[in-house]
Amino acid sequence: MESESNYQKNKTAYSGVEGAFAHIVAKKTFPEDLLIAHTSFEEAYNAVLSGECSHAVLPIENSYTGEVGQVVDLMVSGDLIVDDVIPYKISQNLLGIKGAKSSDIKKVISHSQALAQCEGYIRKHGFEEMLAPNTAMAAKEVSELGDIHLAAIASKETAQLYGLDILHANINEMEDNTTRFAVFSRDYKKHKENEKHINFILIFTVNNVAGALSKAISVISDYGFNMKVLRSRPSHQKAWEYYFYVEAEGNIDTPEGKEMQKRLTEVCNLVKIAGKYT
Repeated sequence: MESESNYQKNKTAYSGVEGAFAHIVAKKTFPEDLLIAHTSFEEAYNAVLSGECSHAVLPIENSYTGEVGQVVDLMVSGDLIVDDVIPYKISQNLLGIKGAKSSDIKKVISHSQALAQCEGYIRKHGFEEMLAPNTAMAAKEVSELGDIHLAAIASKETAQLYGLDILHANINEMEDNTTRFAVFSRDYKKHKENEKHINFILIFTVNNVAGALSKAISVISDYGFNMKVLRSRPSHQKAWEYYFYVEAEGNIDTPEGKEMQKRLTEVCNLVKIAGKYT
């Protein structure tokens, strides 16, 4: 049972267990909060929707493997907003039980994203792959099974938590292996209208007519907003229907931003501001 002091703390949700990268980022971002573990992205997201937690910290994109589609889909379908985006450099490590050597390992277990980030290393050593819900759970399983031939791919923090040895550090393919984590909330932070260093996340679908996408992109640029990210994902509503995800620089709450949104509605079926962050 939680203590009375824990009930008085703000609560932040994350997906995974202690030692997962989302847990590490949540702890750095909300050091005073009570961190609540959840078994899936959706469960952590829903904890904020229900009011159980104030925030959820979830990964949205990795510099090597790309977007985390399940989380981006939640931006489209859900009511929460993103009020911060935090880049975090990820170092993946080969973790084994005490006394194991890297030459003993036959099989590795981790989250699919971590396995993909280390695909060259895994292929070079001929390891068999096993999937885990997240990297920290993988480390926990290796610790519990005590199999000298099984290793986890996870953070250095999980090695300490679960009593494992680091058999080989920094095994990810890309040296600058960075994951961007979004902070999901029910309400936006307050930004001043004249604040320039603001970014926003825009999601839209276009009408099924020739040139609709190019018109939408032109509207965004016409008002001086610099698009840093533009990509598409299946809508999951109808075959071959897509939504478009944009991250752009600029204050969307200015008169220009409001006019831009109004013009977008003329060529788009859906226009949704899913996040604002500095």
